[in-house]
Amino acid sequence: MTWAGKNVTVAGLGVSGIPAARVLHGLGAVVTVVNEGDDERSRTQAAELEALGVTVRLGDGDTLPQGTELVVTTPGWKPGKPLFAAAAEAGVEVWGDVELAWRLRGPDAAPWLAVTGTNGKTTTVRMLASILEAAGLRTAAVGNIGVSLLDVVTGDETYDVLAVELSSYQLHWAPSLRAHSATVLNLAPDHLDWHGSMEAYAADKGRVYEGNQVACVYNLADKATEDLVREADVEEGCRAIGFTLNAPAPSQLGVVDGILVDRAFVPDRQKQAQELAEISDVQPPAPHNIANALAAAALARAYGVPATAVRDGLRAFRPDAHRIEHVADVADVAYVDDSKATNTHAAEASLAAYESIVWIAGGLAKGATFDELVTKSAKRLRGVVLIGADRALIHEALARHAPEVPVVDLDRTDTGAMSDAVRQAARLAEPGDTVLMAPACASMDMFTNYNKRGDAFADAVRELGASA
Repeated sequence: MTWAGKNVTVAGLGVSGIPAARVLHGLGAVVTVVNEGDDERSRTQAAELEALGVTVRLGDGDTLPQGTELVVTTPGWKPGKPLFAAAAEAGVEVWGDVELAWRLRGPDAAPWLAVTGTNGKTTTVRMLASILEAAGLRTAAVGNIGVSLLDVVTGDETYDVLAVELSSYQLHWAPSLRAHSATVLNLAPDHLDWHGSMEAYAADKGRVYEGNQVACVYNLADKATEDLVREADVEEGCRAIGFTLNAPAPSQLGVVDGILVDRAFVPDRQKQAQELAEISDVQPPAPHNIANALAAAALARAYGVPATAVRDGLRAFRPDAHRIEHVADVADVAYVDDSKATNTHAAEASLAAYESIVWIAGGLAKGATFDELVTKSAKRLRGVVLIGADRALIHEALARHAPEVPVVDLDRTDTGAMSDAVRQAARLAEPGDTVLMAPACASMDMFTNYNKRGDAFADAVRELGASA
């Protein structure tokens, strides 16, 4: 595509819109950024772009600028926006920042190993990058993980292969993306207000498999991911590779006697299995994290990485904060921060990792229901402490499905409620228990983000330990 003089509208500022505007301007396009917000931060960002020669319209996200030939949107903008309807009526294509990055790749660009799913994306991508690095490959964890793909594909540094995290939002606006290999880790209801339905959400996730060259990696415990593989139009010879926490069949990776093994990328998968790593090499060794490790290993093996690099990469990997992170032991009770568990699917995985739990939960439910989560986890619960705006929804589910479990309902939503929650959880806990903060809800009713919520939990635990 010839960019010089092309009129491009960028929808939205932020971590995706600003790099898109800069890159397009650098290519010679005539760039106009439209942004719904008109706050102080937006005005600062607009001033920086305007200094480069980019036109910025704040407080106007509905109108398509006259003469627009292409729209590049940030991931958060919903498909139903009037701007997109106007673009469709005018016959103007809409790309996301990932689509733009894909189109701007050079002929010798690094292939993409792509990861999506409702939960576990960032951990899996970082595991994958660690494994690739252990194999001596030049790589980076990029995409929805916070590193702009546009900056990577237009930068001076060269890579052998990229570990790419992709959200459903990004995939929706990336029609021509074709990965070397890809995985959908799991599917559970999330972001349905954006996609409109579970079917539309799953379809956007499934786009990651389109045109895969070597492997479509799916989760045997989540049939919906296998269904997406069956529906995908892939290159000739591309294989379906499953991962499981059980013993693997041919063309699968799994677990045998505490060992992660590969029966997919071996010379004789009917008779052979390759040892990759031990469960103890995965930190933390919770079931859902072992599944993440298997998915990362499958993508790395699809790229030709040796088994020793899988082991070394997993040993070197350390998870980000607030992801099933052990904070401290106080009076023989373990305190674990999984503030990143912002939906029921993530909380279920976290709760499954421990036998006897005092659960701290609650926040913004985002339309979620909690009956299935409580039913599956009830036998593990010593007690529950509820916080946040939508705690009543969890309380009602507990009353229906775990009426014998003691519940402390904290009727406060200020940030200081976390200290109270930890003290109440300590009162309910017995030696050998785990106090687990896996809220199953978003944090914005009480905290800026899940990181701040996790920090508040850790601070409260340390305060409890100091007073013990």
